[in-house]
Amino acid sequence: MVLLVHRPLICLAPFAAKSTRQFEKPLFRFVASFYCTRAPSFKCRCTDNDTTQTPSEVVVSLLLARATSFSVLEVDSQCDTGSTWSTMALYMFSLHIPLSFGGLSVVAEMLHQPVIDPQTEALSILVIQTLELIGTWLLIASTAKTHYRLLDFSQANESSKGRNWFLASAVGLGVLVFLVFLTSLLADRLIGPKDVNNPILKEILSSGSTSVAACTVVYSFVTPLLEEIVYRGFLLTSLASRMKWQQAVVVSSAVFSAAHFSGENSIQLFIIGSILGCSYCWTGNLGSSIVIHSLYNALTLLLTFLS
Repeated sequence: MVLLVHRPLICLAPFAAKSTRQFEKPLFRFVASFYCTRAPSFKCRCTDNDTTQTPSEVVVSLLLARATSFSVLEVDSQCDTGSTWSTMALYMFSLHIPLSFGGLSVVAEMLHQPVIDPQTEALSILVIQTLELIGTWLLIASTAKTHYRLLDFSQANESSKGRNWFLASAVGLGVLVFLVFLTSLLADRLIGPKDVNNPILKEILSSGSTSVAACTVVYSFVTPLLEEIVYRGFLLTSLASRMKWQQAVVVSSAVFSAAHFSGENSIQLFIIGSILGCSYCWTGNLGSSIVIHSLYNALTLLLTFLS
């Protein structure tokens, strides 16, 4: 909350009140009341001759106040930024890259098969992502501060009370779908059209009901929970405690996009991370970004399956 144009309380009033109780002299009360009402020598006073704000300045002040109060994430000047990045590096090189990008190769080596069949691949991805989720949870729980409350997805602080996270999820999903669709159209015009659906994922979904069920669990539940814990629950929370929430959203979204190692989809991934980050900042509820992420992945999965 930002106070704009108010007449401040005169600093002499508490002293005057205390003094009048001590002396109870009419002359002193008269002098005290005179200085409390006029106080001509104080620079902090507001007079009728002060310059008032123009309408444009009022609008700018209101916009700045609203931007400042948008995020309800707590600020912690004692937060160790170095610890945040060391934890992220440990997650990337010990869990994310080995499991997400090397896990299927290990499965193929164990099965002595150069190429894994689609159904085995779907089940393997489910197991790999679940292991990464468990490992990430243990890593952050052992290295991060307890106030992140990764388990309390619906826990609201005092600043976020009255903010409807369900409504924020609905609005965020609508904005996300619109922006992704818009960027896809722009990319088609600038670069040229490309296949919307992932051919590998399409092949997996076409291999049977077991593959469909495994992919649904992975992309609609496990992956959103995993990525929201890492990039919003931990990284964004840590960054927002030391910098402006807008900067924290940009940095965490850039890391989120880069972690997918997909150059052609980097802009869309950055947009997705920004929408999820804004939703989390406004609600203070990790459940909001998880719901948006889950529904968006489910929608993409459905379009791939039906195409």
